[in-house]
Parts: sequence; C-alpha cells; structure tokens
Amino acid sequence: MKKPSVTFWGAAREVTGSMHMVESNGFRLLLDCGLYMGKSRYAQNRNRLFPFPPESVDAVVVSHAHIDHCGNLPNLVRQGFQGPIYCTPATKDLMAVMLADSARIQKEEADTGDDAGVDESSTGLLYTGVEVAETLRRCETIPYDQSREITPGLMVRLVDAGHLLGSAMIHLTLDTPAGTKRVTFTGDMGRSDLKFLKPPSNLPGADVIVCESTYGGRTHAPVEEIAEKLRRVVRRTAERQGKVLIPAFSLGRAQIVVNFIRQWMHEGLLPRLPLYVDSPLASSIADIYDLHPNLLDPSAINGASHDVPMQYVRRREDSRALSKSRGPSVLVASGGMCEAGRILNHLENNIDDPRNSVVLVSYQAPGSLGQKLMERGPTVRFRGRKWNKWADVFDVSGFSGHADRDELLRQLRPHAEHQPRIALVHGDIEQSTLLSESLMDEGFRTVDVPARETTIHLA
Repeated sequence: MKKPSVTFWGAAREVTGSMHMVESNGFRLLLDCGLYMGKSRYAQNRNRLFPFPPESVDAVVVSHAHIDHCGNLPNLVRQGFQGPIYCTPATKDLMAVMLADSARIQKEEADTGDDAGVDESSTGLLYTGVEVAETLRRCETIPYDQSREITPGLMVRLVDAGHLLGSAMIHLTLDTPAGTKRVTFTGDMGRSDLKFLKPPSNLPGADVIVCESTYGGRTHAPVEEIAEKLRRVVRRTAERQGKVLIPAFSLGRAQIVVNFIRQWMHEGLLPRLPLYVDSPLASSIADIYDLHPNLLDPSAINGASHDVPMQYVRRREDSRALSKSRGPSVLVASGGMCEAGRILNHLENNIDDPRNSVVLVSYQAPGSLGQKLMERGPTVRFRGRKWNKWADVFDVSGFSGHADRDELLRQLRPHAEHQPRIALVHGDIEQSTLLSESLMDEGFRTVDVPARETTIHLA
C-alpha cells in the first residue's frame, strides 16, 4: 500500500486549475477540481485530460465556487467519477449557477465556432448542462466547523476562509500506519479588512499545510486608501455629468464593489446616482447571497441594502439601451479584464466621452484590453477598430478578496512552534518564493514550492 501522500496536479507554481490529490489507506480524495483558465490549446488539453483515471477518485472536497476551483467537476463526472462531492451549503448554491454558466459559455463557443468574443475564460467544450445537473446531485453539504467522516479513518472539517461566500479551508484528519496525520488546505484565503464577508477563521493546525500564495510577496494598500480613490473618481465623474464604468468579474469582486458604493451613498459620502449591475450571472449570484446573510459582515447587511436602489440588468436589449444612455450613473458590468462580457458594449459607446470614467478593479492580465486601457495614448483598439480613449481610466485594484503577505503570515505564524511542512500553491513562482523566504525568516524549517506532479508523503 502506498504511503499517505498529497500530490499537486494544478495551481502549482501558477494561479489557476486548483487540484490536489490526497491518498491514504487506498482512498483517493481530490481537493478542488478547477478549470485551467485560458484560450490556448495547452489550457484546453489540461482541462480535457485528467492526469489520473477519474473513476479512481473516491471523493472530492471543494474549497469554493470560483471556476478555477470547481469548474472541471462536471468533466470529472462525465469521464467516470462516481463519488460524493463535499462542500459548504453556500458553495453548492453558487456552483449551481457558476457551472451552468460555464456550460452555457462552452456551448455558445461550440455553436459559433468562435471563442474570441464569447468569454475571457474560454475552455473548450468539456461538458453540458446534463453533467452539471449530475454534479450537483453528487454534492453533500457540510456546514462550517462540523466534522464529517467520509470514509473510515478520514475526517473532514470545513472552516470559513473569508474569501467568497461559502469559501472554506479544508482540514483533514487521517489515520495512517504511522499514526494520526493532519492536512490543512487553505483554498483561497480571504481578508479581514474588506468588511463584506465575515473575516477568515483561524487556520487549523496540521502536519502539512497547503497554503495559497497569490499575493505571497505583496501587501495590499489600506482598504480606506483604495476606497477613497474610488469615491473620489465617482464624485468627480458625477460632477461633470459622466458615467462611471466598472468592469468586474460577476462572482466576488462585483459584490464587494457594489457593497462599498451602496454604503457610501447610504452614508451621504456619494450622491445617490443610478446604480446598475449589468450581468445576468451577477443577478443570480445576488439571490444566493440573500439566502446566506449569516455569512456576511454585519456592516454589509445594514440599511444600505434597503434604501439605496440598485438595478440588475438581465436582458441583452436593456444592456444595449443602457450603454447608449447619457447622464451620471455608476455601472458595474461583466468582463473583469474587458476581454469579453457586457462591458464591451459600454466601452464602445462611452470610451470617447471625456465626461466618463473607467475604473479597473480587477487584475488585468498582460495583453488584455484592460491592460491596454491603462497604457498611455489617445486611442485603444478593440472590436476590430481604434477608439478615441477620451474617458479617464483609473486602476483601483485593491479590492482583491485574497489575503496578502502580511495576512498570510499572520495566519501561519502561530504554527511555527510545531514546525508543520508548508507547501505553497496558487501563486506564480515569484510570489510563492517570496512568501517561502518570509516563512523561513519566521522560523519555519520546511517550506516547499511544489511543481506540478510533485508528491509529499505524510509519513
């Protein structure tokens, strides 16, 4: 029998496609089954071809509902996986809409034969709504802080990670021939200062801690500093009767930004402008947030949600009409990097109006339209032509839901006395290496930055 182990199959020295295999006493448990995001042939092959037989996996535990953590589950099911999928109740609810949307995008791309204009997270046709429905039938929910035996000798406990509604750190207790061993997987660790979700719980101690490192070498600017920058942009744009366009990913960033804006309008820090969220997916996600108010920070569920009107835009024709309207407003639209989504129509009809502002609140990948908008120059090219870039463009990217270096160290530091083995994942090699160096300075003796296919033995 193999020694108990953890093998890293995704998000190892990269920030996408989270997938790690825990093996103990002949039982194979997959932590996350995320899509490798991107349009390249390499990305599509990574998603299509699993590095292990899907039918050999006994169970899956999902940390949260972002597509790079759960988006390949229906493909795993399609290729033969027959076991249960464990997650929190909110994660199951969010996966229902996120996976359905992913299947829709894949079908549209397949039907049109064009993956350039449908969505910025093209993955190739991997599954349909049929596999999504079967995936959801396999989900078994575990509330926070309740232990569940998923096979004799293997217990799982989910702890609030504070990154996304329902996001969890996964704590495993395994009975092995060498005694009891513990593994903690942070998933994506949230922040304590955004005041939207409840702050992350304390990291459970373990013999092996698999920790994300997205911002392992960086520190976020203070939230109030970033917030004041956004408030200032909105105020100035409103004073000149312009529109504020905010491209944002539909799950996570959109909810955080809208919450801040509504709070400021409620408190009189901003004028009460028309506020729109142009994303059918974000509208469905908002309904799920309403089902789980106990997971939100108390400040996010006060009177602002009742007395500051906000309109979700579902119909495409309403979105197009809104893109041509004039007058001061704030519009949050799908398409965080401006590569696709409804933001493109709004840019097309508003980028050449000097009264308007574009506020980029998400990470902008090199080569993306969002990155090009931030470059100096009077024009920008998209949709096959050049456009006058007369609207102001601002980078306000400090609303990330990921913990930074200092927050990760604060969570990990109390465990240095017991000297767990640390494996840093979900970060590019530079960020992971910088966090590794910081952890060694804190007194940790064994810190790995595992490459894909690396195996760590627990005993």
